[in-house]
Amino acid sequence: MKIKIDTEKCIGCGSCVAVCPDCFEIGDDNKAHLIKEQSSCNEFCAKEAVDICPVDAIEAEMTEKEKIEAEG
Repeated sequence: MKIKIDTEKCIGCGSCVAVCPDCFEIGDDNKAHLIKEQSSCNEFCAKEAVDICPVDAIEAEMTEKEKIEAEG
């Protein structure tokens, strides 16, 4: 899963950190940032972070490999 954070949209509310603390943190700039390699982030909580973000600043996309595996 590929995760992107639009720091221009991010308001630093911390919702993503609350639901997925293994993947996200609030940086010195008061914006959300990834704290782990994207491949090691828990897919379930990353998707939850996408859904909970009040300003839609987080996107999660399946990699090509994940798409192929899902089609299976």
